Amino acid sequence: MKEEILRLKKERDAIILAHNYQIPEVQEIADFLGDSLDLSRKAMEVKERVIVFCGVRFMAETAKILSPEKTVLLPSLNAVCPMADMVTGEDLRKIKERFPEDPIVCYVNTNAETKAACDICCTSANAEKVVNSLSQKEIIFAPDINLGDWVSKHVNKRVILWPGYCYVHRKFTREEVLEAREKHPDAEILVHPECNPEVVELADYVLSTNGMVKRVRESERDEFVIGTECGLIERLKREFPGKKFYSLGEPKICDGMKSITLESVYEALRDMKHKIELPPEIIKDARESIERMVEIG
Repeated sequence: MKEEILRLKKERDAIILAHNYQIPEVQEIADFLGDSLDLSRKAMEVKERVIVFCGVRFMAETAKILSPEKTVLLPSLNAVCPMADMVTGEDLRKIKERFPEDPIVCYVNTNAETKAACDICCTSANAEKVVNSLSQKEIIFAPDINLGDWVSKHVNKRVILWPGYCYVHRKFTREEVLEAREKHPDAEILVHPECNPEVVELADYVLSTNGMVKRVRESERDEFVIGTECGLIERLKREFPGKKFYSLGEPKICDGMKSITLESVYEALRDMKHKIELPPEIIKDARESIERMVEIG
């Protein structure tokens, strides 16, 4: 299967981009592996005509927005993010009517038409930086309430929060952190800012997935408890074989991410499916929001 994917990739002039939450076999076949911010940057740089995006739909849409001339393929139609559907462009237009002076910061975990309606996007890696870049003292943050809450504690601004959430990160509990401290006293506990506040408060570091990779690389510690979707742990074990990694509680799984398999990647390349198509006006407006985010870094 891997040989066929490599053959078709060359034949189609394609590149495979994969998120850190993908299954190990898909991570291994990817040309580039990263978090949302890294993948956004990469989507702007690719020279290949075809992008096979191994992530959830909003990520593939972001690649299409940033490289509209490319063909972007999403291997599985089940690769969706429930949080992305928790806020719409119409929702943001209505809240803008109520707070016309307040800029809307949109987490990149949103659909294209939602990005088109906001002022600037952010990822979990640069949310604080993005919010601090705005001159206004009050901002609206959508859709993840936990990431927004974490940002609000690190900026000198009033942050109005939208009540969306990630069903995967919401499963981590305070009790799991306390238990991990007991079982692995020498380990650093790294959690994602999409986790609930009581989990975030007890962690050693609150980081994006690539931030976790960087922390493991730079830390003198040999043991780590990881509080994010279990796919990242597979990458960490592969890249840092001399260190030990434990899931924070039972491994938490994103069904949308895990719907992509080697077979679906092969079929996407073989049949050139499923193509991401977006209206030109959505691409134009959403691109402005994403490019502002990428410029901030």
